[in-house]
Amino acid sequence: MQSFDPFTIAILVAAIVVLLKLRSILGQKTGHQEDLTDIFEREKQKRQARDDGPSADNVVKLPTRSQGDGVDADEKDPRLKQIDKIAKPRTKINKGLKEILAADPAFNPKEFMAGADMAYEMIVNAFAQGDTKSLGNLFSPEVFEGFKLVIDDRESRGETVKSTFIGIDESQVQMAEVKSYEAHITIKFISQIVSATLDKEGVVIEGDDKDISRVKDVWTFARDTRNNDPNWKLVATEAGA
Repeated sequence: MQSFDPFTIAILVAAIVVLLKLRSILGQKTGHQEDLTDIFEREKQKRQARDDGPSADNVVKLPTRSQGDGVDADEKDPRLKQIDKIAKPRTKINKGLKEILAADPAFNPKEFMAGADMAYEMIVNAFAQGDTKSLGNLFSPEVFEGFKLVIDDRESRGETVKSTFIGIDESQVQMAEVKSYEAHITIKFISQIVSATLDKEGVVIEGDDKDISRVKDVWTFARDTRNNDPNWKLVATEAGA
């Protein structure tokens, strides 16, 4: 009777274990799977084509007229349709927003406008309360310094601001462009606010603490499109006409 070499048996057992392991990982063969010989042959042909010259797989095929007529560009990227709602097509603002989208693939026009409205309300309230900590996260250093000087001057005289933000009536893009990788969007805000400045005795010295005022502001937000930080900063402010 022929004896078995223990070392040979160990190798056979190990081979069986490896095969079972591979079977559990790769799953069972189905009718949709290709023969390995066909796969290797196709990969060989692709490598040969790359060595000989440009591969057909690397060529971007332009659509024919019949193919292009039935394709809506907005269906490929709904953000283009959002831009057309914000600014009329073929206008300078519309083109500027699309330039920003091209420079910053993460840019979402609809979300930006909603965020700008939130930032406007937050800044107006923080400025009235003298909350420089909140303002510092939303401003460029230059604009923050200007707001802080006003707040410090107000506090040095013991003055306070009584303010109630009613809401935004309108927010409209006035300008959009990309300057040296930095995206700029200027928005005109029209809001309703109750605001009055009180002296240290609590007497109203500016504004009205009962009447609603219609306020117009033009603010410019900016963001470096090369920066991973998605946040926009307020870089310029002026009173609206």
